[in-house]
Amino acid sequence: FFMLSLIIAAVTIAIVVYLLVKGYYPQAALFIGGLILLTCTWVFGLGTLLPAKTTTHFGGFDVFKVFSDGFASRIGGLGLMLMAIGGFSRYMEHVGASSALFRVFEKPLKHIHNPYLLLGAAFIVEQIMVIFVPSHAGLGLLLMCTLYPILVRSGVSPLSALGVIGCCQFLDVGPGSGNANMAAQVAGMDVSEYFVYYQLPLFIALVVILTFVHMFVQAWWDKREGWKFDPKNVQTFAGTKPAVDVKEAPKIYAILPVIPLFLIIFFSKVAGSAIRMDVVTAMVISTVIAIICELIRYRNLKEVLATFKLFFEGMGKILVSVVSLIVCGEFFAQGLIKSGAMGTLITAADQAGFGLAAMVIVGGLILWLMAFIMGSGNAAFFSFAPLVPPIAKTLGVSTVSLIFPLQVLVSFGRVSSPITAALIAISGIAGVSSFQVAKRTCIPMFVATIVSYAAYFLFWYHP
Repeated sequence: FFMLSLIIAAVTIAIVVYLLVKGYYPQAALFIGGLILLTCTWVFGLGTLLPAKTTTHFGGFDVFKVFSDGFASRIGGLGLMLMAIGGFSRYMEHVGASSALFRVFEKPLKHIHNPYLLLGAAFIVEQIMVIFVPSHAGLGLLLMCTLYPILVRSGVSPLSALGVIGCCQFLDVGPGSGNANMAAQVAGMDVSEYFVYYQLPLFIALVVILTFVHMFVQAWWDKREGWKFDPKNVQTFAGTKPAVDVKEAPKIYAILPVIPLFLIIFFSKVAGSAIRMDVVTAMVISTVIAIICELIRYRNLKEVLATFKLFFEGMGKILVSVVSLIVCGEFFAQGLIKSGAMGTLITAADQAGFGLAAMVIVGGLILWLMAFIMGSGNAAFFSFAPLVPPIAKTLGVSTVSLIFPLQVLVSFGRVSSPITAALIAISGIAGVSSFQVAKRTCIPMFVATIVSYAAYFLFWYHP
């Protein structure tokens, strides 16, 4: 059965990759992959599709219920957040707020004559923001509302800007990260201790190195693809067109795209506030404030209220292009997990008799690959983390010495994947393929992988 699950997974992955390379509709390709894996899991008895409480009591129906359950879960959680941000972005572009924000920064930005220096500075700003918004997809879309329009209007190519924004949470770091909390829990230490003594030193070093890597890599891609900046033809978001000339938008509108970020940060534990603000609520409040500003500006109640539909149009666009792809990607990931293919690889690595060094290298690469294929760092890491303590005990090492490098490496695999939620979300708003964005994130993540291995064996490796 173990070998059978690996063979089925390998063939299915080959089919999905072939369909994606040939330009088939990505959602359909991933859905077919999940369908094949889950059907084989049921037919050959490779695993359980659903818990006893939610099963339909017929495996053929359970295959599709896995999809419907995943859709319901995503629509009410991450999906709603992405759609709300998409609706807010659409309205900001309509009222000219993105352009107004750029005009505020236009003078100081003119002193930075090299757009790639600006790109490097943007990457550093992103890493500071990760502390406040520990969500890869959430932070990516917030940056699409604020940072992305500034970058593309300053001479940065859209794909270079997306490559940097796609790496906004290249490492699951800090107390707000689910993977960091899981790693600390498994290692039996406080998450703040895990962050300060293990993650923070590596994180700071990687930020410095990747700042320069992004500057050179994005410049190389732009040159290779023949991109030229045309200030007369700047399009920030795909399929959006302001209702009025963006020059007419008052400069006070520059505040509007920043309001959600202010609300999320100010009403949080970080700011010491007892009030909590979630992303969706922040987006709705900010859109209402923008509508009030438009009412004051135009004094035409009927016409201004009619523009509220743009918010829902933006939500619908994200549902069709982004949320659907995330759901289909997770359906495919569920097939890999439930068929036992991922568990077989992990068990094989455990039983191979590796020492700590070999286990870190092989296990890290397996998790990197799992995260890349599934587009999810959480799914890959959460399936492996419970196995780490017994493996560490067998090797005679501390749990943290094994789980720390694995937790780091799984992040890089996720950020390199064209089906990860953040890359799908930001590419959907910009109107480009997530595969084009993944090309811009892969090289920096390969560098991060090499640097992390080197740093681990220099400073944390104690067999």
